[in-house]
Parts: sequence; C-alpha cells; structure tokens
Amino acid sequence: MSYVDGCVFAVPSANREKFKKHAESAAVIFKENGALSIVECWGDDVPDGKVTSFPLAVKLKDDETVVFSWIVWPDKPTRDAGMQKLMADPRMQQDVNPMPFDGQRMIFGGFNVLLQV
Repeated sequence: MSYVDGCVFAVPSANREKFKKHAESAAVIFKENGALSIVECWGDDVPDGKVTSFPLAVKLKDDETVVFSWIVWPDKPTRDAGMQKLMADPRMQQDVNPMPFDGQRMIFGGFNVLLQV
C-alpha cells in the first residue's frame, strides 16, 4: 500500500505565486525520485480554533495563509530513498530554490495508508 508524507505550514499571502513556483520546481524533483503525486492546497475555508486548528498549529499571522500538502509514494522504502536523494539534490538548496515561508513552523510526518477508497 502507498505511503504519504503530509505537511501543514503558513505562507505569507503575498508570496502565493512565489510559493507556487517553488512547489512546481520541487514537484519535478520529487517525481524524479519516485513520488507518484504531489498536492499543494492553498487555504480557503480554514477556521480558527480555541483548542486546536490549522491556524493555531502553524502560529498563523494575519498576513499569512495555511497551506496543506501531501506527497504520495508507492511505499516507504521508495520514500526513504527518494527523500535522501532529494535532500542531496543541488536544485533543492536554499540558494537555488528558497522556501518562501518559515519552515520552522511547518508540521510534517510520514503516514502508512490505512484506507484508500
């Protein structure tokens, strides 16, 4: 069964196009290294919470938008090998393809697919 990397982070709203270009460049490299699909979602209806929420989780600022993303891999070994290659790829270096957001507020993790309908 597939393996999924997921993440949530805050992007300055003014950086939407910069983020899209960054994501498009990175997606090419993910696909070259075994990813089946990459999805980047720009927040539209992301409510504030009192106990927990996407905005609270990423410490969203007034001028930012929540982004929800995931990458589907065929399996965990492909993901592990692909991520290792990706991190060594010079096209992913900050001076070549800088992240247009604060990566310290990114929440991410790898997940085994339990159900896919």
